[in-house]
Amino acid sequence: MSRQIFLDTETTGLSPESGDRIIEIGCVEMINRRLTGRHLHFYINPERPNHEDAVKIHGLTDEFLADKPVFAALVDEILDYCRGAEIIIHNASFDVGFLNAELRRLGRGVFTEHVDGVLDTLVMAREMFPGKSNSLDALCKRLEVDNTHRTLHGALMDAELLAEVYINMTRGQDALLIDAGSADGGGGGGSEAMAAIDYSQYALPVVGPTEEEAAAFEKALADIDKASGGKTLWKTLETVV
Repeated sequence: MSRQIFLDTETTGLSPESGDRIIEIGCVEMINRRLTGRHLHFYINPERPNHEDAVKIHGLTDEFLADKPVFAALVDEILDYCRGAEIIIHNASFDVGFLNAELRRLGRGVFTEHVDGVLDTLVMAREMFPGKSNSLDALCKRLEVDNTHRTLHGALMDAELLAEVYINMTRGQDALLIDAGSADGGGGGGSEAMAAIDYSQYALPVVGPTEEEAAAFEKALADIDKASGGKTLWKTLETVV
């Protein structure tokens, strides 16, 4: 079973080293590339004021957070939810830095000790789309993920968007992988052997193009050659052959 958790946080500011704290955490679960609908979401009292610039981004005021539980009251539930899963985060160093700071305050080690690894989709995106903007909003637009309802940053909403972005970024990776032990390819975990097929017994027909199709093909090649200024390679290869 492949279990992945998409995680996002909102914070009082940008620097856990300077005492900034987590004020919201949102997680979305995916098992075997299927979203399960089992989310985890908390607003958290940071026990310190927000930075004004941060409030403009996430909209979570000190007054709103005042009666929310502190991180220490939620840590067990958060770690239990994430334990053993691969955690997928956009710009992971930011969120993991804050999670590590929260865990250190409680003597609970570091975040990666509790999970099965962390994958940074920002690193993935920079490799796939070098030189382009790879913010979550930019990826949503590029990969046709609807984010029109996203006006402020929100941890759960961003985790849900990230899940859709990740699925689109990796769509080709597993498309041809079928579990031989499952009749519907859904990963039933069976171990039935597949019978080998001797294809030599079949005479496969070879269908050539019609004259019209061959002429259209030659014209298309000529047009490409003309458009490239005579730089196409197939003519050189034909000469060599």
